[in-house]
Amino acid sequence: MTALLVDGLAYAYPDGHQALFGVDLRVEEGERVAVLGPNGAGKTTLVLHLNGVLTAGAGRIEVAGLPVAKANLKEIRRRVGVVFQDPDDQLFMPTVRDDVAFGPANFGLRGADLDARVKQALDAVGMADHADRSPMHLSGGQRRRVALATVLACDPEILVLDEPSANLEPVARRELAEVLLDLDRTMLMVTHDLPYALQVCPRSVLIDGGVIVADGPTRDLLADTALLAAHRLELPFGFRLD
Repeated sequence: MTALLVDGLAYAYPDGHQALFGVDLRVEEGERVAVLGPNGAGKTTLVLHLNGVLTAGAGRIEVAGLPVAKANLKEIRRRVGVVFQDPDDQLFMPTVRDDVAFGPANFGLRGADLDARVKQALDAVGMADHADRSPMHLSGGQRRRVALATVLACDPEILVLDEPSANLEPVARRELAEVLLDLDRTMLMVTHDLPYALQVCPRSVLIDGGVIVADGPTRDLLADTALLAAHRLELPFGFRLD
């Protein structure tokens, strides 16, 4: 089943800046796809269309066959879970448990069903032992995993991650990657971290100038030094693909 279909998506901001010029993207159920590109390429604009924060100027988007349209926004936002780069955008309750319960409670889950969903989400990210702690007292990596749990608790079909490895120390990067690789979810990961894209996502798309300029196996895209250079991307010094 096709989890995500983007067909001819174009968008201009109110100030007239054209951010997307006709993006076509198909993601099948269970795929993990990295979205690569330099700053200003259109990555964030694309992501904000996937759960209806922005409305397409042209083209269409479907999530598991359901059009992303005003009448479907509540269901679309349940199906597409976005994990923001900054956990402070998602963690605001007194305890970890409260934060993780907030989303599914808003979708109508109550009582034992809600408790089970919260436990399942915290187990999935390895944070069940911290359920009664304040998110403010956690490390950066722990907060990133709790933010992921707040989205998983809503049981989305597509998980969208915005720069998940940003500002994490090496151990926290590895722990988060292990969590992501264990999740049985369709995943779209926006990242500048090319080694992380290779670690987590077998497929990548490269966006620049508001269009997709490359789509293929992550290893193949990262091995194409001319392609990376043309779009202001590069692997860390000394990093080897073999």
